[in-house]
Amino acid sequence: MTDKTMTLEQVVGRLRSGMTIGIGGWGSRRKPMALVRAVLRSEITDLTVVSYGGPDVGLLAAAGRIGRLVAPFATLDSIPLEPRFRTAREQGTLALTELDEAMFMWGLHAAANRLPFLPVRAGLGSDVMRVNPELRTVVSPYADGEEFVAVPALRLDAALVHLNRADRLGNGQYLGPDPYFDDLFCEAADTAYVSCERLVDRFGPDTVPQTLLVARHSVTGVVEAPNGAHFTSCVPDHARDEPFQRLYATTPWPEFAARFLSGKSEDDYQAAVRAWHAERAAEDAGPTRRDEQAGDTGPLGREEEQR
Repeated sequence: MTDKTMTLEQVVGRLRSGMTIGIGGWGSRRKPMALVRAVLRSEITDLTVVSYGGPDVGLLAAAGRIGRLVAPFATLDSIPLEPRFRTAREQGTLALTELDEAMFMWGLHAAANRLPFLPVRAGLGSDVMRVNPELRTVVSPYADGEEFVAVPALRLDAALVHLNRADRLGNGQYLGPDPYFDDLFCEAADTAYVSCERLVDRFGPDTVPQTLLVARHSVTGVVEAPNGAHFTSCVPDHARDEPFQRLYATTPWPEFAARFLSGKSEDDYQAAVRAWHAERAAEDAGPTRRDEQAGDTGPLGREEEQR
């Protein structure tokens, strides 16, 4: 069987400007951020991005790489509205196709099954139909005669997803509480690339079958990328890095990009993050050390000083 292991750079080398790229995960949860950062280090632009949006959308939008976004939302979870996405929308730098969450899911299902559309009830009676005038309805050919929204297939040129474990053949395993829709993204795409926290030789007989979310037949390449979902969560391997997410949300984009995204590799990014955390820890510990050096032993010490 084929060994599908690749590097981040090799994956990006197969992508092209103008492609429709699906990005797995949900909000600020289990996003393939190492792959997104690799895209940022390339010259790829004018992408149509299909995503349950989180910081993947924010980074690409802030860098001017998105031509059109297809999404039901863009959020950082603990921060309700993704700030870089909001700026891009306010400045009109990207077009938006906004779908209901269920419509989005059924669009992936249609693409995964190579159907042109699927009929759904979601969206009827809502402004989704008004803001997407290109959407059409269909009437059931059976006796019920019910009207449905004909949700078009969300066909992808490539999908990028991140999982907890993967083997060299392309099988991917999630270990957290939610599979999200990473399997649909892979099946809806012409090519699919899985990054993972850890590469394993194989999945043994003790593997719970339901955790094997992504099957090798739908995967083109696999990349081992420890901490590759940072700063989003990838439980149980790691939680969301909330302090760093707050930094991302509140730091002017040029300053954030210069410090964390100007390196030549993912290792440079991870090193910059570790350095920032070390600085933060030193700042938090600083006042305690100064108090000790001054001989301040707490309230009693201050009372003695006053006397």
